[in-house]
Amino acid sequence: MRAGAGGDEAALFAGELLGMYKRYAEAKGWSAKIIDESMNDLGGYKEASMEVKGKGAYNDLRWETGVHRVQRVPETEKSGRIHTSTASVAIMPIRKKSKIVIDEKDITVEFTRSGGKGGQNVNKVETAVRLFHKPSNIMIRSSSERSQNANKEQAFIILQAKLEAIKAEEDMKKFAAMRTGQIGTGDRSEKIRTYNFPQDRITDHRLKQSWHNIPSILEGKIGPIIEAMHEFEKTGKTGGEAEEE
Repeated sequence: MRAGAGGDEAALFAGELLGMYKRYAEAKGWSAKIIDESMNDLGGYKEASMEVKGKGAYNDLRWETGVHRVQRVPETEKSGRIHTSTASVAIMPIRKKSKIVIDEKDITVEFTRSGGKGGQNVNKVETAVRLFHKPSNIMIRSSSERSQNANKEQAFIILQAKLEAIKAEEDMKKFAAMRTGQIGTGDRSEKIRTYNFPQDRITDHRLKQSWHNIPSILEGKIGPIIEAMHEFEKTGKTGGEAEEE
């Protein structure tokens, strides 16, 4: 999860989306654990990684990859103007056996102290791990575990998942023209959904379908949207047309 355009408002929206997925996961009986987080002063998320484990978790959440856009009047906006902000989501499967081989020589590893909210140190020893993969310029940080080795192992798993996702994304783009009934390209830069607060409407741009009651959906009740994605994948049909923005 990463805040996009919109500064503090984007970070707050990213935090709301993270909470939405966490509550959805918990309602499904899955485990949801924050691996690492970077917060702003208002309690929003500049960036965060969460691991979800459970039967069918990836099958349900895989369509969430992409740019989510929010339109609303921020609490800090005195003139009442509607702002547009974004947050990007990347959903990646963690496989038991990865096809990606990582050369240790391509990795630099740093150990830092795990930090809590407000800058408090959770551990006085350096247990948080930061991996840098030189060929891809990918930086991974893991701080949820209590030991260096556990955090390093977790960071390697996430790095493998990210490298696999990049390869899959490249393959999707390569063969996108040949695919039928596709639901987007799986590209994390693709705008997939708009959350319009003034009209209390969420529109999925791939399905051209809308839902109301944003507060309830952000509380984790995204089941109807997930089900509509499953239905579209099976039949190529949507439940209705989106209203005009």
